[in-house]
Amino acid sequence: MDRIKRLTPSLYIIKITSLLFVLFGAMLFSMSVGSADFGIKSLINILTGGEKNELLSRIVFDIRLPRILYALAIGGGLSISGAVFQSILMNPLAEPYILGISSGGTFGAVLSFTLGLTFAGTQVLSFSGALLVMIIVFMLGKRYGEIEPNTLLLSGVMVGAFFSALILLMMSTLNDSLRTAVFWLIGNISMAPKEHVYPVLFASLLISIFLAGLSNKFNILSMGSYTAKQLGVNTELLKTIAYLLTSFLVGSLVSVSGIIGFVGLLIPHVCRLIFGNDNRIVFPASFIVGAVFLILCDTIARSVIAPAELPVGAITSLIGAPVFIYLLKRRRSSEVI
Repeated sequence: MDRIKRLTPSLYIIKITSLLFVLFGAMLFSMSVGSADFGIKSLINILTGGEKNELLSRIVFDIRLPRILYALAIGGGLSISGAVFQSILMNPLAEPYILGISSGGTFGAVLSFTLGLTFAGTQVLSFSGALLVMIIVFMLGKRYGEIEPNTLLLSGVMVGAFFSALILLMMSTLNDSLRTAVFWLIGNISMAPKEHVYPVLFASLLISIFLAGLSNKFNILSMGSYTAKQLGVNTELLKTIAYLLTSFLVGSLVSVSGIIGFVGLLIPHVCRLIFGNDNRIVFPASFIVGAVFLILCDTIARSVIAPAELPVGAITSLIGAPVFIYLLKRRRSSEVI
């Protein structure tokens, strides 16, 4: 609680503004790097209309900018979702996909590949699958009228395992669409059409801002449900709203990108390591740092073997797994000391 009290409004503004500058720099860097590289000066001329090169303008506005905005929405949304789930479940290993929502979304996507639907159909079925799992886990995870963290966690794991088994069964029947399904399981932004980026970005920003507004209540919830109730927090309503909104957000993100691992697990830990345990800064910082992380990972994914590209989920896992192990070892060492 001592670190929470020291977060003054001026310090909060300085930290968030600094992170926003880092985000802006990452976006500019990503827009200038790829199979066709060009300098920051040329990029700024293109963005401001000073550069009349039609080819470079199409590369920036039709290809790279939509992917960067997708990465911003998905990376930020998954990260703040991870921070919220860790607060709801009071479990540092909780992350957006552990409750089975991604398995439901992926089940819908693979079903659409089996049926030969377009990306719009894939998005609808993927979101519907995520919504179905969200409802099932929510109903199973309630105890005495309130979400019970351990019950919710176990319900999510079991329901997710069931849908994962269905996914494997369906994938055994795929032929031409098998590669697409594999990319979806790994996590990939390149399949998402640019026309859908603004609704996804709007949903991610809107829900994330609302969740960040609840951050102080989660600070109180961290003292325990009984203490939080004594301090006037409606814990049942708080957990229910946070779970439903976060699950809705994760479902919408999975419907365009597939499963991108380690973002929602790793980034909240990094933010707590840097900023402390105050959710008032951890929640918004998780969104911004997660956006930066996925933007840079996607830049690597589309640049390292250009003009071909790697699925971004492979890059996040390759970077995220060793970093998370390092943080875990460091945390254990500090606890021993």
